[in-house]
Amino acid sequence: MKNFNFNTDIPTLGKPKIISPLKRHTKAKELVKKFVSDEARIIVDVQINHQRINPDNINSFDQAGPREKIYFDPSKLKCVIATCGGLCPGLNDIIRSIVLELHHIYNVKAIYGIKHGLQGFIPEFEHEVMDLNPDSVYGIQNTGGSILGSSRGTQDIGMIVDCLERMSAGILFLVGGDGTLMASKKIAEEIENRNLKISVIGIPKTIDNDIYLVSRSFGFDTAVDVATLAIKGAHNEAVAYPNGIGLIKLMGRHSGFLAATAALAQQDANFVLIPEVDFCLNGKTGFLQALENRIIHRKHAVIIVAEGAGQNLFNDKLKEFDPSGNVVLQDIGLFLKDKISQWFNAKNIPISLKYIDPSYIIRSLPANANDSVFCGFLGRDAVHAGMAGKTKLLISYWNNHYVHVPMDASAGKRKNMDPQGRLWQSVLEATGQDDFFID
Repeated sequence: MKNFNFNTDIPTLGKPKIISPLKRHTKAKELVKKFVSDEARIIVDVQINHQRINPDNINSFDQAGPREKIYFDPSKLKCVIATCGGLCPGLNDIIRSIVLELHHIYNVKAIYGIKHGLQGFIPEFEHEVMDLNPDSVYGIQNTGGSILGSSRGTQDIGMIVDCLERMSAGILFLVGGDGTLMASKKIAEEIENRNLKISVIGIPKTIDNDIYLVSRSFGFDTAVDVATLAIKGAHNEAVAYPNGIGLIKLMGRHSGFLAATAALAQQDANFVLIPEVDFCLNGKTGFLQALENRIIHRKHAVIIVAEGAGQNLFNDKLKEFDPSGNVVLQDIGLFLKDKISQWFNAKNIPISLKYIDPSYIIRSLPANANDSVFCGFLGRDAVHAGMAGKTKLLISYWNNHYVHVPMDASAGKRKNMDPQGRLWQSVLEATGQDDFFID
């Protein structure tokens, strides 16, 4: 059983004293709006050993949702939204959900979008600030990307908070991945050091679905949908030609959730390679020999490889870092394409190899229906948390509930797929592949 041992308390800017507009606008004969009490908790770990346990020692998260009393006066509040890091399906849905909830439900009229991520807070970049309202977000859920744009790389935390002070911001909504989450935590700490009353709310974003204490991230469902189309295409190409091989590279720098889930959604893959399981390439028990055996017996094969898989094969390469501080991965897709071709050429076995990398198509598409609904919940709960004066948290989906996760508990950590868990074992059963362990 996992040991979830961390503090789940959520910091607040002060005691909420203002009656929520959700209650004030409820008519006498209408059903009373449902509010969530700060005492409502969601258990972190639902797998409990069969032993006597003190309920007071069970770790739990704050349940997300509207509070009966709020901290900020909507008529005087200014809110700021920024999207950071790589593009992801659903970014515009998140922006739209936040804006509509603030404007229509809480009557907040001063909502600003920071262009191009954290760069937009820094004066030297001269990025314009965008006024956000129902008109400016009309229909944006039907387009991919982000109307606010994005950027990568770290920026000066002090200058970001300076900008928030100049804008008299009350709530900052930051949408991004692990790097953005770390930046959000530092921004919240700098705000605390200055004794400012600014709430910082994070909305986790990653197609890789690898943010710690977040069971599902928006955009993942859309990515699986599109990835299955790539798998179908690779399979059709493979079976159409003698000794056809379809090789698809999917996103997943450190976690293989997308590769594994797409493989199960479209069960045409014969090999799935993920970052959590190192494999050897050559030798009698290596991947290339297993692929040859498949070609000899079945005359075609489909391979799915996550972008972070097989990095153990590049140990002699010097590590490089991108502007966000992430290690630049070696291109396992092109590497495998070359190694497969060399292997079969050396054995005089003709093959027809098709290589597909749909990564940039996937991340820039609009969200599908499921992700769009999901983004709506995340955006609304982010607004509820901020209006209640809560801060230094991210909105998470956990154990079928929307919850508040402290940034301290999640930042700097990563969720990985368990090689002994049900998901990966199901992939092994569906593909029938061998394990290509390091010799």
